[in-house]
Amino acid sequence: MRKVIIALFTLAAFAAATQAQAQQKIRLTDEQLVSRIPAGILKSRPVTAPAAGMPAVAEMPQLVEGWVNPTWSPDRSKIAYTLNNDLYSIDVFSREIVRHTFDGSDIILNGYASWVYYEEIFGRASRYKAFWWSPDSQMLAYYRFDNSKVPMFPIYNSTGQHGSINETRYPKAGDPNPEVKVGFVSVRGGETVWADFDSSLDQYFGIPFWNSEGNRFMVSWMDRSQDNLVLYAVDPTYGNKYKVYEEHQDTWIDWMDQMLFTDKGMYIVRDMSMWQQIYFLSYDGQTFRQLTDGGPNWSIRLLSVDKKYLYYTAKRESSVRNDIYRITLSDSKVERVSRGEYNYTSVRVSEEDGGTKIYASLSNLSTPTQEVVFNIPRSGNLSRMTMDVLFDSKGPDFDLYEIAVPELVYITTRDGLSLPATVIWPIGMDRSGAVKYPVKVNIYGGPDSPQVLDSWKGVTFNNQWWANHGVIQVVLDTRSSGHLGKAGMNQVYRKLSVLELQDFIDGIFYFRQFPYVNEKKVGIEGFSYGGTMSVLCVTAGNEYFQYAIAGGAVADWRLYDTHYTERYMDTPQDNPEGYAAAAVFDRLGSYKGDRTNMLRYTHGTGDDNVHFQNGLQIIDKMQELDKDFELMIYPQGMHGYRGYQSTQSNLQDYRFWYEYLLEQDLPEILRERFK
Repeated sequence: MRKVIIALFTLAAFAAATQAQAQQKIRLTDEQLVSRIPAGILKSRPVTAPAAGMPAVAEMPQLVEGWVNPTWSPDRSKIAYTLNNDLYSIDVFSREIVRHTFDGSDIILNGYASWVYYEEIFGRASRYKAFWWSPDSQMLAYYRFDNSKVPMFPIYNSTGQHGSINETRYPKAGDPNPEVKVGFVSVRGGETVWADFDSSLDQYFGIPFWNSEGNRFMVSWMDRSQDNLVLYAVDPTYGNKYKVYEEHQDTWIDWMDQMLFTDKGMYIVRDMSMWQQIYFLSYDGQTFRQLTDGGPNWSIRLLSVDKKYLYYTAKRESSVRNDIYRITLSDSKVERVSRGEYNYTSVRVSEEDGGTKIYASLSNLSTPTQEVVFNIPRSGNLSRMTMDVLFDSKGPDFDLYEIAVPELVYITTRDGLSLPATVIWPIGMDRSGAVKYPVKVNIYGGPDSPQVLDSWKGVTFNNQWWANHGVIQVVLDTRSSGHLGKAGMNQVYRKLSVLELQDFIDGIFYFRQFPYVNEKKVGIEGFSYGGTMSVLCVTAGNEYFQYAIAGGAVADWRLYDTHYTERYMDTPQDNPEGYAAAAVFDRLGSYKGDRTNMLRYTHGTGDDNVHFQNGLQIIDKMQELDKDFELMIYPQGMHGYRGYQSTQSNLQDYRFWYEYLLEQDLPEILRERFK
């Protein structure tokens, strides 16, 4: 009995000491947050030579005025670019320019992507580039886009005395898409060799890849419905093609956006088993073999392959962390290379003297970012692997301060699914229930776009300010965000926003169980898809979300682009009921528009992604229903505000939350910060 008493006393003393130590931590002042966070909390990496293991970046000379997407050839002897929607290349030494195409115009784009390809297939990082050097620097492959059948959408610019119209070729759901050709030109000039595709078909082409030898150009093809995919190998000399791989899914298929090549074939990532797996595919298509063991892999990124191992990253141990793995090619043995419960990013594999080195950054929600290198000996034995820390961003005074650090929690939905969320509790909060704290929720909600990640968020002004001022901060994800693999995503097929709203309600219901949560003071904010969901939460879900800031929202999926919308919803002609149910208009009726239930809506008039048309239709419906709401329009503002518009938007967001969540005036010090 005495041992038990001593143990209990020791435990109590330890808890008291821990609490006392926590109470002794320094609380950051408003002045520190607004001006400069103390330097000892975090360390900045010195800006000197490239980090160990990282290659230097070659400078790009300015050789042609107005050129677009200048891109080095692999041998660094030439630069390809587009100008006025035609494709060119220039010899870096002789400065000789070769013009490869001659029909570029407002509707014919050579090597420059049509909008829907830039946004939805190539990605924004492409900056509209739609040409690719062959490995031997002797040839350019490019896509030619014909926008003549794509409807023109006018975007009004109010600048100047008379204003102007930006005529954009934007295919909305159900509209004609651009016609695309795949072409090859010699770097020396000459006629284009066209790949053997029928450009008049209703189809899409994915990101292409040259194989290592440059004698095959791998092109992914999909039909308009995006449930059938074919991978073709195209001969760049003659343009003929042959089928290497086919896939069908009953919902939709995601593109092949990465490949690793060997002399016998390629490694690709597919998700037809409802989790992502790595496969080997021979060039003739006769061999198709799964390498990974069928576990719950997601967000796989292929890194490198040699004669013995293939390295990759994946969310496998946890859906909120990326780890580093390798597969032994001879027996498909999967081994975890990384260590600890950290999220690994910026991973690069390098073969160096003494063995393999893997450079990476690691962190988690409570651990500031470290740059590390794993040293794998030539034997490949991971038990003898060592890890060196190259840089640690945690400052010497980090542990002296009360830092707003997110906590990872798991929420069970009404139908039994487990979804991760993060929460930042207020600094020094009273958990007895005597004080009720408001909640501010951040969301996005779109398919395969997770917001919850066990990764260091930094000491941000926003998070620290609200933690210091008594606001609970929550980030929620949905079943379609990727934590449950493709099976979770498939559940929203043809009915976007319905189950996502349900998941967000279940998420906030979890937090309402705590006695210190003010369930009548819950705000939510999001932009783009998150803007759509924020409008729905504050209207159809206003029993749980009383206040919202929504920006750049899709009001009706008939107003958004073909490729993204139809991937999940099919066309409006095929799925009229789904489109009607997903639109926000019929769900605005329950919105009150008073001190107990208020929406702040923002939109940029220059938004070329989610057009201001969406905002106008929301405004019109609110006026028809005689609902009060806050509105801020940003002239010429894009899909995300910049410059003084961003500053003004941020300040007004703070003002809104102070007014409705805290019922206080905006502190003057915040006005000073956002001047």
